[in-house]
Amino acid sequence: MNIKETPLAGCFVIEPTIIKDERGYFFESFQSQKFKKLTGLDVNFVQDNESLSNRGVLRGLHFQKGIHAQAKLVRVISGKVLDVAVDLRKDSATYGKHFSVILSGDNKKQLFVPRGFAHGFAVLEDRTIFTYKCDNYYQKEAESGILYNDKNLGIDWMLDENDIILSAKDMELPDFQLSSV
Repeated sequence: MNIKETPLAGCFVIEPTIIKDERGYFFESFQSQKFKKLTGLDVNFVQDNESLSNRGVLRGLHFQKGIHAQAKLVRVISGKVLDVAVDLRKDSATYGKHFSVILSGDNKKQLFVPRGFAHGFAVLEDRTIFTYKCDNYYQKEAESGILYNDKNLGIDWMLDENDIILSAKDMELPDFQLSSV
């Protein structure tokens, strides 16, 4: 397992060690002791989620507020996404900055998104299966988000604006300045 810290402190790109042979491949998608040793973080994941989406779907930018904040370990089983994390920690040197990475079933990369971040992804291939672990349980009353195309964030989602498919909820999210963690 190779772990690289992103420009956003506490946010890591994880590249698993993949063992390939004539049968296919094998890799550990998560191993707690290795993760703790390589990141210095002791994370207890309590919930796994999975979604299936077609090209153009944009999910996010989402986060849980207050005591219900969640760290996430995200990856793609098949297909491809542009995955985005936005630092919402007001005391951080990178407050309001974002990091993006291509996650795919082929590259097997994962992104660890710590608490205090908004997260979203744009689906770049049909029938993409996206999965993630959370270190805190989902609470509807704590859900929040930021409008995906907020001008202050300037995120390039790698999709034509006319091709983006949003949920009704995501169309109504506030701008970044109005959001609070």
